[in-house]
Amino acid sequence: MLAILTYPQYVPVSPRWPPLADARSLRFPSRKPLLVPSLQSNDFELFDVPVQFAQDSAVLDARWKELQREAHPDKFAAQGAAAQRLAMQWSVRINEAYQRLKNPLRRAMYLCELHGAAIEAESNTAMPADFLMQQMQWREALDDADGIENIEEIAAQAMSRKREQLSKIEHLLDVAKDFPAAARQVRGLMFIERFAGEVDARIDALGQ
Repeated sequence: MLAILTYPQYVPVSPRWPPLADARSLRFPSRKPLLVPSLQSNDFELFDVPVQFAQDSAVLDARWKELQREAHPDKFAAQGAAAQRLAMQWSVRINEAYQRLKNPLRRAMYLCELHGAAIEAESNTAMPADFLMQQMQWREALDDADGIENIEEIAAQAMSRKREQLSKIEHLLDVAKDFPAAARQVRGLMFIERFAGEVDARIDALGQ
């Protein structure tokens, strides 16, 4: 039971922006800079995409490549070492934003926190009784599974529940705009993803 109530490791969102004055000192090579240095900009603004859960992965990928090309330190060699270091900070910032936006769980966490609904994964482990019961049943089934077929069936069940959870989260974030409720569903998704990872580890172990 205690294992069921343990969340996977969670790191609160804390984007690191370069100092505003230094960012403005960069002379970006393109005539229309892709970067808009601002201490207030969030990941969505940086990538010029809607502030919502639903995202087009192809758009995110293309934007990431554009931003990385624009902020590549080699483009600032003529501006000196300080400019190159600052460009490197931008490159790191762009990568951090990309990793958050392309991952559904991290994107949902980020959106909740942007709207003041903290995930509180370490301090809030309360979940509905039926959800916890399902977790217990899955774990018991995984412990009792004696073949790859049984484990793959459990994996399929977990994946189906994950899709349902993501659908709930998308509705709460993009339609209902109920961010506290979305945060609760995000905590549930964290449980599901952790369990799915354990199932995949069992499958990999049996395949070796």
